[in-house]
Amino acid sequence: MSKIKCIVIEDEPLAVRVLSDYISQVLFLELQETFKDAIMATDWLRHNTTDLIFLDIHLPKLKGMSFLKTLVYPPAVIITTAYHQYAVEGFNLSVTDYLLKPFEFERFLIAVNKVKTASTERKEPNENQEMKDSVFLNAERKKVKILFSEIVYIESQREYIKIVTTKKEYMSKMSTHEIENMLPANLFKRVHRSYIVSINKIESYTAEIVEVNGVSIPIGRGYRDVIEGL
Repeated sequence: MSKIKCIVIEDEPLAVRVLSDYISQVLFLELQETFKDAIMATDWLRHNTTDLIFLDIHLPKLKGMSFLKTLVYPPAVIITTAYHQYAVEGFNLSVTDYLLKPFEFERFLIAVNKVKTASTERKEPNENQEMKDSVFLNAERKKVKILFSEIVYIESQREYIKIVTTKKEYMSKMSTHEIENMLPANLFKRVHRSYIVSINKIESYTAEIVEVNGVSIPIGRGYRDVIEGL
């Protein structure tokens, strides 16, 4: 069973110890790092990826909600705070759950199980999804059918994605996370925060780049094991 990797952004040492202890008791969780402020976490996320963030709201330098708004494609987020008045804002930012301090292990487990359930649903598409050979996307002011077999790579461009196929390129207003969930996992792999490539179009790769149909795509440091696993 692949583990859900997580980080903790929390400036209270006791809260960090509690969360670290709780995480260690859950077999499907793996703690990567802890940070006492969001600035340090932001720097780490430039070169690394995670599946889940435990985020305190009242942090020094950059507040938790402000930090969350800076993430273009945030992973799952569980808010941990002593202030209940931020719950509505948190859910408006699509956080998975909101833990009010002090919280017991049972309540913590409920929250992380929500993340696990959502992760499983993304990674295990139903039979109908597996049989599909194409996807319809909003592009050129209409719904365009794009065959999986023709996609070379997908690149994030702020709030849009560029889908490069063997025939032409399309622009669609969505995130790479959204399109990734629509693609068969056995045919496409994310190799960078901004790039998804077609496995069948890979011609060669090194530790830093992968070449697809003559185009060099950078490999993010946190995604090198994805390529090595092909």
